Amino acid sequence: MTELKKFRIINKIEGYSYLILLFIAMPLKYYGGIPIATKIVGMTHGLLVIAFIYQLILASEDAPFSTKEMVILGIASLIPFGSFYNDKLCSKKE
Repeated sequence: MTELKKFRIINKIEGYSYLILLFIAMPLKYYGGIPIATKIVGMTHGLLVIAFIYQLILASEDAPFSTKEMVILGIASLIPFGSFYNDKLCSKKE
Protein backbone atom coordinates (compact mmCIF):
# COMPACT_ATOMS: atom_id res chain seq x y z
CA MET A 1 0.00 0.00 0.00
CA THR A 2 1.43 3.37 -0.97
CA GLU A 3 1.89 6.22 1.47
CA LEU A 4 -0.63 8.28 -0.48
CA LYS A 5 -3.24 5.55 -0.09
CA LYS A 6 -2.54 5.40 3.66
CA PHE A 7 -2.87 9.18 3.82
CA ARG A 8 -6.25 9.06 2.11
CA ILE A 9 -7.46 6.52 4.67
CA ILE A 10 -6.19 8.56 7.63
CA ASN A 11 -7.65 11.70 6.04
CA LYS A 12 -11.11 10.14 5.86
CA ILE A 13 -11.01 8.78 9.41
CA GLU A 14 -9.76 12.11 10.79
CA GLY A 15 -12.44 13.99 8.84
CA TYR A 16 -15.20 11.78 10.20
CA SER A 17 -13.87 12.11 13.74
CA TYR A 18 -13.92 15.90 13.36
CA LEU A 19 -17.54 15.80 12.21
CA ILE A 20 -18.46 13.51 15.11
CA LEU A 21 -16.73 15.88 17.51
CA LEU A 22 -18.51 18.94 16.15
CA PHE A 23 -21.97 17.58 15.49
CA ILE A 24 -22.41 14.83 18.09
CA ALA A 25 -19.99 15.23 21.00
CA MET A 26 -20.21 19.02 21.35
CA PRO A 27 -24.05 19.08 21.43
CA LEU A 28 -23.99 16.21 23.93
CA LYS A 29 -21.67 18.25 26.14
CA TYR A 30 -23.45 21.59 25.95
CA TYR A 31 -27.09 20.56 25.47
CA GLY A 32 -27.11 17.12 27.04
CA GLY A 33 -24.81 17.77 29.98
CA ILE A 34 -22.51 14.87 29.10
CA PRO A 35 -18.96 16.32 29.17
CA ILE A 36 -17.30 12.92 28.84
CA ALA A 37 -18.38 12.82 25.17
CA THR A 38 -15.97 15.57 24.17
CA LYS A 39 -13.18 14.10 26.27
CA ILE A 40 -13.33 10.73 24.55
CA VAL A 41 -13.98 11.96 21.02
CA GLY A 42 -11.61 14.92 21.45
CA MET A 43 -8.73 12.71 22.55
CA THR A 44 -9.35 10.32 19.66
CA HIS A 45 -9.55 13.17 17.20
CA GLY A 46 -6.32 14.68 18.57
CA LEU A 47 -4.46 11.42 18.03
CA LEU A 48 -5.87 11.20 14.52
CA VAL A 49 -4.69 14.75 13.77
CA ILE A 50 -1.17 13.74 14.76
CA ALA A 51 -1.44 10.66 12.52
CA PHE A 52 -2.80 12.90 9.73
CA ILE A 53 0.20 15.24 9.91
CA TYR A 54 2.67 12.37 10.07
CA GLN A 55 1.07 10.59 7.13
CA LEU A 56 0.89 13.86 5.15
CA ILE A 57 4.65 14.21 5.50
CA LEU A 58 5.20 10.63 4.35
CA ALA A 59 2.74 11.02 1.46
CA SER A 60 4.50 14.17 0.31
CA GLU A 61 7.57 12.04 -0.38
CA ASP A 62 5.47 9.51 -2.32
CA ALA A 63 3.38 11.98 -4.33
CA PRO A 64 4.93 15.22 -5.52
CA PHE A 65 2.85 17.73 -3.51
CA SER A 66 3.86 21.34 -3.98
CA THR A 67 4.19 23.60 -0.95
CA LYS A 68 0.91 25.25 -1.89
CA GLU A 69 -0.87 21.87 -2.00
CA MET A 70 0.59 20.91 1.39
CA VAL A 71 -0.75 24.14 2.90
CA ILE A 72 -4.15 23.60 1.27
CA LEU A 73 -4.32 20.03 2.60
CA GLY A 74 -3.44 21.24 6.09
CA ILE A 75 -5.92 24.12 6.11
CA ALA A 76 -8.73 22.05 4.58
CA SER A 77 -8.40 19.56 7.43
CA LEU A 78 -9.37 22.37 9.84
CA ILE A 79 -12.62 23.06 8.00
CA PRO A 80 -15.62 20.77 8.50
CA PHE A 81 -16.05 18.57 5.41
CA GLY A 82 -12.61 19.72 4.18
CA SER A 83 -11.34 16.15 4.28
CA PHE A 84 -13.60 15.36 1.34
CA TYR A 85 -11.85 18.08 -0.67
CA ASN A 86 -8.50 16.62 0.42
CA ASP A 87 -9.58 13.20 -0.80
CA LYS A 88 -10.53 14.61 -4.20
CA LEU A 89 -7.15 16.37 -4.48
CA CYS A 90 -5.29 13.19 -3.52
CA SER A 91 -7.28 11.01 -5.92
CA LYS A 92 -6.00 13.22 -8.76
CA LYS A 93 -2.43 12.53 -7.61
CA GLU A 94 -2.84 8.75 -7.75
